[in-house]
Amino acid sequence: MLQLAVILPTYNERANIARMVERIDAALTGYTWEAIFVDDNSPDGTGDEVRRIAQADPRIRVIERIGRRGLASAAIEGMCASAAPIVAVMDADGQHDPALLPGMFAAITSGEYDVAYASRFAEGASTEAWGRPDRVKASGIANAIARRVTGVDLSDPMSGFFMLHGETLRADAHRLSGVGFKILLDILATVDRPLRVKEFPLNFAARMDGESKLDRTVVFEFLIGLYDKWLGRIIPTRFALFATVGAMGVAVNFAVLWLVLSVILRERFVYGHWVVGETTFIIANVIAALTAMTFNFVLNNELTYAEKRLRGLIPLFKGWAKFFLTCAIGILSQIASTDALKRLHVNDALAVLGGIILASVWNFALSSKFVWGKYG
Repeated sequence: MLQLAVILPTYNERANIARMVERIDAALTGYTWEAIFVDDNSPDGTGDEVRRIAQADPRIRVIERIGRRGLASAAIEGMCASAAPIVAVMDADGQHDPALLPGMFAAITSGEYDVAYASRFAEGASTEAWGRPDRVKASGIANAIARRVTGVDLSDPMSGFFMLHGETLRADAHRLSGVGFKILLDILATVDRPLRVKEFPLNFAARMDGESKLDRTVVFEFLIGLYDKWLGRIIPTRFALFATVGAMGVAVNFAVLWLVLSVILRERFVYGHWVVGETTFIIANVIAALTAMTFNFVLNNELTYAEKRLRGLIPLFKGWAKFFLTCAIGILSQIASTDALKRLHVNDALAVLGGIILASVWNFALSSKFVWGKYG
C-alpha cells in the first residue's frame, strides 16, 4: 500500500532529476513511496527526463504544467494529485536532504504531530554549505516579517521542505492562495485549527546543478504572498498589483514630462504653468505618456503577470502594442465617465477619481484577457 508521496516542484532541473531519485530511493528503503515532479514546462526538458526515468520506475511520474508557474501552486497541485495518505514537499535541486524523510514520516505517523518540517535555523541546523550569507540574512529577515504578519511562530516558516497528512492539505486547498511565498507558511496561516509541528534541523546544501529557481522577482513575490494572505479577500491581489504599478506609472509620467521640458527643452515652470508653446507641450506629453506606458508594461510583465511573462522580441512587441491599445481605450473611458459624472453634478475631484477607478478596472480586465491571457 502506498505510504508516502514526495512532491518536487521543478523548473530547469533536468541535470538534477536522476540524482534526486537515487537519493530519495536510498533514504526511503523499506517504504512504499512515489515521487511526483511538478514541472512548469521547463525549456531544458526536465519533464522529458522525468518521463524517461518513469519508463523504468513506476514510482516516478510528472505533472507538466503549461502556461502556469509558481512554487506554491505547483506544490498544491502535486499534493492533491496523490492518493498517498502522507505527502511531503521538497526541492529537486539537492539543497534539501532526503535523509530527513524517514524521521519526518515517523513523527507524522506517531499521531503526535500534524506537520513535520526541516528548518535552516533550528538548533543543530547549518547553512554553511549553502555558501550564500547574503541569502541567509535575507531569509532571516523574511522569516521575521512572516512571523509578525501571519502569527506563525516557527524558526523557519519559509521552509520549502515539509510533510503532512494529505487530507489536511486537501481540506483547505481551496482556501490557499498559492501565490508568492512558500506553501508551508500558507498552510499554517490558513488552517483554522492549530497544527502540531515537529521541527527537524536541516543542513542546507548548495545546489547540485543549475541556477536557483528564485529569480529577481522573489522578494516581490514574497511580499505579494503576504498581502494575499492578509488583504487578498478584500481587494484581489493581481488587481492590487496592477493598480500599484499604474500609480508608479503616473509618477514616471510626471517625472519624464518635467525632464523633457525643464532639462532637455529648458522651458520654465512659472506660477503653476509651463511657459511653453502648445505644440511643444503636446510633444513632451506624448513622450512622457509613452514612457510611462512602457514602464507599466515592463513591470506588469515581470511582476504582476510573472507566471505568464512574455519572452522574445516579437511577443514583447505584440504585447506592448496590445497594452498600448488597451490603455488608449482606458483613457477614453476615463474621459467619458468623468464627463458623465460631472454632468450629474458630482464634485470635480470625485468625478476624476471615479474616472480613474473605472479606467483602471477596464485596463486590468482587458490586459488580463488580451495581453497576458488567452489571447495574449
